[in-house]
Amino acid sequence: MRHRIAVVGGGPAGLTFARVLHRHDHPVTVLERDPAPDARPPGGTLDLHEKLGQLALEKAGLLAEFQALSRPEGQAMRILDPDGTVLRDWRPRPDDLANPEIDRGHLRDLLLGPLDVLWGRGVTEVVPGTRDGALVRFADGRQETFDLVVGADGAWSRVRPAVSSATPHYTGVTLVETSLDDVDARHPDLARLIGDGSLAVYGVNRALVAQRNSGGHVKVYAQFRAPLDRHPHPDPADVEAVRSGLLGLFDGWAAPVLDLLRHGTAFAHRPLHVLPVSHSWAHVPGVTLLGDAAHLMPPLGAGANLAMLEGAELAESVAAASGPGDLDEAVRAFEERMWARAGRWAEITTAGLERLVSPDPAEAIALFDEVQPS
Repeated sequence: MRHRIAVVGGGPAGLTFARVLHRHDHPVTVLERDPAPDARPPGGTLDLHEKLGQLALEKAGLLAEFQALSRPEGQAMRILDPDGTVLRDWRPRPDDLANPEIDRGHLRDLLLGPLDVLWGRGVTEVVPGTRDGALVRFADGRQETFDLVVGADGAWSRVRPAVSSATPHYTGVTLVETSLDDVDARHPDLARLIGDGSLAVYGVNRALVAQRNSGGHVKVYAQFRAPLDRHPHPDPADVEAVRSGLLGLFDGWAAPVLDLLRHGTAFAHRPLHVLPVSHSWAHVPGVTLLGDAAHLMPPLGAGANLAMLEGAELAESVAAASGPGDLDEAVRAFEERMWARAGRWAEITTAGLERLVSPDPAEAIALFDEVQPS
């Protein structure tokens, strides 16, 4: 029996779910609100963990292709004091494949492969328990029913209200993102400062992090504790005013560190929101959630990894379910496993954010000493 399955969201969670179902010859409808794969920038880089994201790709039959695209050298990590002193400089061994980096755009294209995505299909609501299954309502007025609707549509999920009344809350930490292009040719001093992977500088209640992507592209994240409505400048479109506000926020830091902000091309304001650490819900037949829709947590390297593994595991469970009752029991069992694992990671990342952006910068260094190989 082939169940009518839809996944809402074409990010890592939704595409991994669909790709594993495709491998099992099970049809799946992928609904994505973006009008095309390249409708907006894909974002920065992800480190895929050996027993999480990489395991998901193995289940999808894509591990070898991932290894060809990934950047093991991107696991390098350098930490500076605000005065520019190098405090830590970790470099991976040549054979270290525990957490290689991959650009989000490259990962998206790898997962898309043969999938037939319905682009421009924004979902406004999911209504479970109708006579014909879970009803999906679209922004264009159309609607369709499925035996199972999987919400993989991120922090502000339109599917979540079908199973949970929880909404994300602000962590007290805001990121402002900017980018450097062609860094090796245009800013060679910064390229050397950043190295092959990431650079982090920690101060009192603030931090600057730079992550190398492929092709000489670098993402820079200014992080600070502030009220939700506090911006470096009231007009985020005024690039120079935002830059000036950020430079004031990091006043006194070493000039090479501040060059990460001086040379940024544009700025995006991203307050960090999370769901409750142990978010779960009473099981609702016909609807479930994956990834940020289910367990939004601080972006400390776990979210996408968990989302992908969940997508792969749920797809395997769906493919093995023969009748309607089997499908519901498979989803129910999957949710129990997901909640337990995600709850542990939510605790870890919540505590991690408290230490990385804190009144005591030594806490950030101590956290990295705990997780980096000696």
